[in-house]
Amino acid sequence: MMARDYLFSSSQGDTALTRLIATAEKATGFMKGAPGEPLPGWHRPGQDNRGFLEQLYRRLEASYPQAGPPFYAVRLYTNLTWQPAYLAVIAVHLHGALPDLGSLAQNQRGIYVDGYRLAPGPQHRDETEALIARAGAELRAFADGIFTEVNAVTRLRPVPALRLLAERMLGLMVRLRHFQPHLGLGEQQRFCALWLEAMGLTGHGDLEVIALPDGRDVAIVNRKGCCLDYLAMPETLCASCPKQKKALRIARQRDNAMAELETRQD
Repeated sequence: MMARDYLFSSSQGDTALTRLIATAEKATGFMKGAPGEPLPGWHRPGQDNRGFLEQLYRRLEASYPQAGPPFYAVRLYTNLTWQPAYLAVIAVHLHGALPDLGSLAQNQRGIYVDGYRLAPGPQHRDETEALIARAGAELRAFADGIFTEVNAVTRLRPVPALRLLAERMLGLMVRLRHFQPHLGLGEQQRFCALWLEAMGLTGHGDLEVIALPDGRDVAIVNRKGCCLDYLAMPETLCASCPKQKKALRIARQRDNAMAELETRQD
């Protein structure tokens, strides 16, 4: 089949954007977006966002005074990359078209970045593989911009940043079968490999397949980086944290997968 590569017209793009925003909210239950230009004080790529990051840094410092600058740096980066990552994956796999991620504006709520706006405009449609390649490149460029902004305020090293970004994508690839229950495990793994390749993240983590007690196979996250949450919440490690023993990491993620499947069946 020949690949398609075309744009919605401007008026169609406006309708498509409204549909994408609704799709993201329905799929996640928590993403809150709106069409339009950024509001005053919001973060947007390409503008001077130093004040936005400094304010968020101060709020994190006040909330977690014992955590230290490495934790604040990680939180700045992950706060500003989670929404574009979710939108990119949802746009490609559920919506079937890609908006301009460079127009994404993000809001700050306390110690979190939550809420976004996208400028109406044309959207690209293509085969899934081609959309992944395009979205992955855009998302990596977006994240690289955030990395530069964070390092103007504090210090975040390149390899940990890439591993944090890979972790976000791996988590989304696990969720992909929640978004699309019909998706086979092989397709899930294939899409994951395509996203990591498109973003230059191959080797920074991967999916790992485990068996559940009922015989079903599921994918879990096998990550290489740490989010440093234990610095703010001592003795607390994420279920997929690489700092814990492999057997415990797998057991915790197996329990989470079983609980998720039971919830979906209720």
